[in-house]
Amino acid sequence: MLYYLYEMNHAALAPWRAAADAGLNFWRSPANPFAETQFGRSLAASLEMFERTTRRYGKPPFEIHDVIIDDDIVAVEERTVLTKPFCTLLNFEKQWNKPNKQHKLLIVAPMSGHYATLLRGTVESMLPHYDTYITDWVDARGVPMAQGGFDMDDYVDYVTEFLQFLGPDTSVMAVCQPSVPVMAAVALMNAAKDPAAPKTMILMGGPIDTRRNPTAVNNLAQEKGVEWFRKNVIMKVPAPHAGMMRDVYPGFLQLGGFMTMNLDRHLDAHRELFWHLVDGDGDSAEKHRDFYDEYMSVMDLTAEFYLQTVEKVFINHDLPKGTLTHRNSRVDPSRITRTALMTIEGERDDISGVGQTEAAQDLCTNLAPEQKLHHLQPGVGHYGVFNGSRFRKEIVPRIVAFVNKNADDRTSQKPAANGRAKTA
Repeated sequence: MLYYLYEMNHAALAPWRAAADAGLNFWRSPANPFAETQFGRSLAASLEMFERTTRRYGKPPFEIHDVIIDDDIVAVEERTVLTKPFCTLLNFEKQWNKPNKQHKLLIVAPMSGHYATLLRGTVESMLPHYDTYITDWVDARGVPMAQGGFDMDDYVDYVTEFLQFLGPDTSVMAVCQPSVPVMAAVALMNAAKDPAAPKTMILMGGPIDTRRNPTAVNNLAQEKGVEWFRKNVIMKVPAPHAGMMRDVYPGFLQLGGFMTMNLDRHLDAHRELFWHLVDGDGDSAEKHRDFYDEYMSVMDLTAEFYLQTVEKVFINHDLPKGTLTHRNSRVDPSRITRTALMTIEGERDDISGVGQTEAAQDLCTNLAPEQKLHHLQPGVGHYGVFNGSRFRKEIVPRIVAFVNKNADDRTSQKPAANGRAKTA
């Protein structure tokens, strides 16, 4: 019912939004002599705030058109290389003539509410070094019921299929939520001696073991239990969406949860935007727009995937306890012997607490110490683990060095005593 009310509210506001758009065009028109007055800017700012708070934000584009490599500007073309009902595999192909192909990197974007474009900065940072691919997850409300469901097993299957499609010369990077299914896929591929098993696995700010330094997100799952989530946050997609009648965890509910976690910060940011618009500070206003255009763009998740994630990752802790299964086969991280492991955490991460991702190091008991590296990045929160200036300057060089070291080094074929290097 709540989803239907949300749709009705959006439809009811449509005429008011149209009026606000018309008024905004009038009060920003160069032909309007009052446009640059204090009154005109204040009225225009009010209209923009109304339009932005009532808008339904669609999927943003990546808009990655070029990259700087060795002081050269190289054009980039975004290509779809594989299409599945719930995901599209994208490649950012560099338009250059090089004798040697670059090592492939598959970035598995989180399926946790936001679109893969949230990792735009991650992709841009990896492009100079690797032939870069990313999982572009599809909004569940746009997938017809005839396409079937999508759960944790399907997620692992998708990752496995993508890695097999890309071939042996590939590394995989999981950002936040996909750390568990990616580790499961890699463990199963290693156990099966799959030649396409990635050479390196980078897990960034992921909930491998949420018993370590639990955050507010972890505590909520433990406190409520999976049945509470099933009864309170799962809804059916209404018409006219293509996925009508599909059970989902709606994106607008997730966005509400994201906003309330730091409500004061978001209110202050929008208050500052209003005054930037009134003062004519276009640069500051544009930075706000860029951030919130991305932040407010959310997608629905299939109910089965969301509930299984809550239950298996945040409540039962199946992976660290050794009880995680994939299509009735047990997932055993100790079978990882051919894929080097790097884990990265942020010192101030309030989504995945310090130690939760590092737990993967303790689960991969048959990797040699030189094939295991953990990095704790000082001074960054969850977002800073995969984006921002410190990510580019301090984390990316460590990732590149570790991946390149293991790109052609298969020392993981000889099991060794458990151990790992650490940086901070």
